[in-house]
Amino acid sequence: MQLHDLPTPSALVDLDQLERNAARMADRARRLGVRLRPHVKTHKCIEIARIQTDLHFGGVTVSTLAEAQAFASGGFTDITYAVPIAPQKLAEAADLNREIDAFNLLIDHVDTLRAVEEAADSCGIVLPVYLEVDCGHGRSGIDPDDEAAEHLVRHIAESQAIDFRGLLTHAGHAYRARNRAEAWAVACEERNVITAYGAQLRDLGIAIPEISVGSTPTARAIDDLTGVTEIRPGNYVFYDAFQSAIGSCELDEAAFSVLATVISVLPEAERAVIDAGALALSMDSGPTHVDPDCGFGVIVATEDLHPLPGLRITRLSQEHGSLTGPGVAALRPGTRIRIIPNHSCLSAACFDRYHVVRGTEVVDEWHPVRGW
Repeated sequence: MQLHDLPTPSALVDLDQLERNAARMADRARRLGVRLRPHVKTHKCIEIARIQTDLHFGGVTVSTLAEAQAFASGGFTDITYAVPIAPQKLAEAADLNREIDAFNLLIDHVDTLRAVEEAADSCGIVLPVYLEVDCGHGRSGIDPDDEAAEHLVRHIAESQAIDFRGLLTHAGHAYRARNRAEAWAVACEERNVITAYGAQLRDLGIAIPEISVGSTPTARAIDDLTGVTEIRPGNYVFYDAFQSAIGSCELDEAAFSVLATVISVLPEAERAVIDAGALALSMDSGPTHVDPDCGFGVIVATEDLHPLPGLRITRLSQEHGSLTGPGVAALRPGTRIRIIPNHSCLSAACFDRYHVVRGTEVVDEWHPVRGW
């Protein structure tokens, strides 16, 4: 099967580029002296995770229990659930922890800690737990400067129901960067905040086995991870228009794209319509802090992925997208294009299958995990 045989919209995974992206990050982790625990929420796909973890220890990061169950069934035995666990989900988490070597949980509040202890005691098991630390993102995690946090850490470390694995943080504010230099500054902040807090706790006699950090912009920018034991980037395996805009990658490193068809052209109005809308590209507004007129992804040629000039996706409805610009004059109804979305994680999650390609040949079909 070739690209022109596929229906549209279709999710395309460029296998050659994906393998290059995975190999580069794996090599980068080795050179930085840390383990690689990729975040699989980007693709939610067993086959891709196997490529990512080749030659590394095999651990992965997830965001949903559906992902955790699927990857456990797929043979992954060391999984970190990288959001604070809701108490209502602890019974399912405890069951999963009995099935694999470790299902690591996150805590950032004393009420969650007590719920974890109750769940572990009721099941007669010990649950592995990380303390989430806020390194500047402001989403979740304890404030390392809060004196009350020390009591929470001591409670976790001394609990008989918990295997305290260490500290975990996520520099989500790296996505506010405008270039690689700004991402590097956030990466240094991420490293410095969590390693300093780890050192502070060790001085108090609290063992901190692991220091876990991670995002694609910081992992790509950082040049020294002294004191860190693992990184958890995810988007790097696909990349996208956002990562390109903030300097994490070049546009031609993107391994995920959406194949679409032009269905209407009004050249005099410099307007066209494609059959890919919000349910194929997502409504992510993209790197507007870098380019206020970025639109909903970058339009590229079907075969060689070079950007098509004079075209922007300016509006999305549920199933259709509006293109504007002088480049519309080169389009006709039936023309095929590819779009590198603003956020590949969200766009990929819109599809129930990926068409895996090498060049223009479709070589496989992979199915991501669905649900929560």
